[in-house]
Amino acid sequence: MRILLTGSTGMVGRNILAHPDTGGYEWDTPDEIQLDLTDRVAVMTYLDDSRPDMVIHVAGRVGGIQANIREPVQFFTENMDMGMNLVLAAREAGVTRLLNLASSCIYPREGKNPLQEKAILTGELEPTNEGYALAKIGTMRLCTYINRQDKNYTYKTLIPCNQYGRWDNFNQASSHMIPAVIRKLHLAALAKQDRIDIWGDGNARREFMFAGDLADCILEAVRRFDTLPLQMNVGMGNDYTINEYYREIAAVVGYEGGFYHDLSKQVGMLRKLVDVSRQEQWGWCPKTSLTSGLVATYEWYLEHLDRFRT
Repeated sequence: MRILLTGSTGMVGRNILAHPDTGGYEWDTPDEIQLDLTDRVAVMTYLDDSRPDMVIHVAGRVGGIQANIREPVQFFTENMDMGMNLVLAAREAGVTRLLNLASSCIYPREGKNPLQEKAILTGELEPTNEGYALAKIGTMRLCTYINRQDKNYTYKTLIPCNQYGRWDNFNQASSHMIPAVIRKLHLAALAKQDRIDIWGDGNARREFMFAGDLADCILEAVRRFDTLPLQMNVGMGNDYTINEYYREIAAVVGYEGGFYHDLSKQVGMLRKLVDVSRQEQWGWCPKTSLTSGLVATYEWYLEHLDRFRT
């Protein structure tokens, strides 16, 4: 089977390609220079020429809360263009199987936790990442419409919780919470700082999965694509407070100082825990504990410090 994988140079894509079960497939992994997903003509041409047996779409413009607040136009337009261009090009090229990666950001801000797939589009989105969420919803809905309009096509969507792990982004201006905190506490430990800040009161709850586990789920979805639900959450089934993540990461990196809470900063949704009932019924679960995942991520960060000096 020939599989076109978008986003192969990002964290999720690299974890997919590093998975031990990738050897049974032929992978087409263009980078953003070889294939600009925001260029519709280029995407149409590429798919018409390559005609893979399956497409896995994990590419996207991603970033933490600061980046989403700072650049909502880019997060909306680029992710919308990527998703729409790729899904439509796949259909035009006759690719009948496509696996799309969405995000738990697509759930309503006031949704009842744990968040069930049926809750999508039932309420207002979290304002701090609304543009990104709308683009992910748009791509997912397009997949649904294609399935509905032509039964020969099966385009499915996984909705993962927050991810972290090897090949994560530790750049200060655009990183998500866990890599940002790893970097901050690592530097604080080196400087022997007495205390560091936590945005908000630290009581907001988050669910994070090791990216290697998501890669395992995606490979399982390729193997058992026919049994995979049209939309399915991928999560841990439990969450922790921001304060608990800080304490766990502090133990891993060796930070011994204290914390103070900056109540002037935005924290986003108070809780975002996905319901994993469909995932469990399908027969898959993650294997990596929080501590094990943080240790592996920190070790990778230390091995690649030169990438993140600024």
